Amino acid sequence: MAETTKIKQDEINSILWQACDTFRGVIDPSEYKNYILVMLFLKYISEIWKDNYEKYQKQYEDDDERIRRKLERERFVIPKGANFFDVYEQRGADNIGELINMALEAIEEHPTNKAKLDGVFRNIDFNSEANLGRTKDRNRRLKNLLEDFANPKLDLRPSRVSEDIIGNAYIYLIERFATGAGKKAGEFFTPEQISKLIAKLAQPKPGDRICDPACGSGSLLIEVAKEVGSSNYSLFGQEVNGGTWALARMNMFLHGMDAARIEWCDTLNSPALVELDKLMKFNVVVANPPFSLEKWGAESADKDTYNRFWRGVPPKTKGDYAFITHMIETALPKDGRVAVIAPHGVLFRGAGEGRIRQKLIEENILDAVIGLPPNLFPSTSIPVAIMVFDRSREEGGANENRRDVMFIDASNDYQPGKNQNALLDEHVEKVAQAYLVRQDVAKYARAVPVEEIKDNDFNLNIPRYVDTFEEEEEIDILEVQKEIDLLEKELATVQSKMAIYLKELGHAK
Repeated sequence: MAETTKIKQDEINSILWQACDTFRGVIDPSEYKNYILVMLFLKYISEIWKDNYEKYQKQYEDDDERIRRKLERERFVIPKGANFFDVYEQRGADNIGELINMALEAIEEHPTNKAKLDGVFRNIDFNSEANLGRTKDRNRRLKNLLEDFANPKLDLRPSRVSEDIIGNAYIYLIERFATGAGKKAGEFFTPEQISKLIAKLAQPKPGDRICDPACGSGSLLIEVAKEVGSSNYSLFGQEVNGGTWALARMNMFLHGMDAARIEWCDTLNSPALVELDKLMKFNVVVANPPFSLEKWGAESADKDTYNRFWRGVPPKTKGDYAFITHMIETALPKDGRVAVIAPHGVLFRGAGEGRIRQKLIEENILDAVIGLPPNLFPSTSIPVAIMVFDRSREEGGANENRRDVMFIDASNDYQPGKNQNALLDEHVEKVAQAYLVRQDVAKYARAVPVEEIKDNDFNLNIPRYVDTFEEEEEIDILEVQKEIDLLEKELATVQSKMAIYLKELGHAK
């Protein structure tokens, strides 16, 4: 009889991480993550498909036509011969890499799946000699991989795992790969606790359109969606890296969010989220864009079709404000909310960035500046900031009379780690509450009038506004001198006794 006990999250995570041994030391984690994650995806949807087939088989007593019609009404269809178990049976074939590719292509191209999965597997090649080695080695590795995923303990049927568990396992693997990939990880992953914090700061509501214009593998979008508290939302994303875009599409599918529209494009130079030749507008816009991106497209920004850079063109070697202004321009006027992670330099650098920052403050849409601890990301050890913009502060918006900016210094609140620090739930809640309540907290948070920021030449460096200086205890010099005199007397006594002992020892010899 098949196992029906629910599998625990840590069990599935452990088994999946062990399966990665097939590729460890052979290819870079930033490459082999694609093979592991695609195989997890194939195994999971195959388990669902098999479960549904067996259910309808019992219900319709082997009436193949009725079973087929029922299956084709499901959320997705796996064509004959393309599921994981079909591929596994051929694991010893000389062309196993090609057979896996063919199975994935058949799934992607089926009419039922095309809108959700079109192009998702085009960047992954299980028959690649460059990545997986020559035929003999490649076949051995793929056979081992299939056998790892055929492990009876990795039974992913819906009766044993929920969408949440499999989706969390997917994010777990992405996080582990990010840690191993170091700097490259910044391209596709935002740590979970930072995503949760961004979600709380963005305050998504039922009915909102939510967008991440640099969505990576989609983990931040998923956290913001969870914060809504219902399924009444719509998700949008843009990602420039084709492999990472594919991860995001699969991630959304595994979390039951396959209606999300995730576009493969260069957000700054050719955005794809466009309606009637204008940028789409969203209630909530969040992002962890690449820090200080060089060659982002400054040379053509002054001719931007969508006039996103009317406040000024950011420096060609630092694209931070290019992403920030794009996000603000895609937030709904008088309503939209923006939360973006950025390096601290955006708070105080001068020249073109200083002029853009000044205009944003003068528009009265900057709502909060939050300083985070160092070493929270696998891609950089520097401390970063979160900037929150609120277009409801514009004239005619619900918060048009708000004339302060909430500064929060959360740089000392974290759990130290050997390779990377982390935020705990209590740290996330502390920041979120300080932001929402907007009351001063000594050495931590302060609501700063916009006029004070203007007096500081629009510099947003957090220590200018939140004083975390700890006064040193006053030292009584006379008392210290008395202690020194006393210690010197005690030392003289000890030295005198020591001289006597040494003299006695000398006579004893």
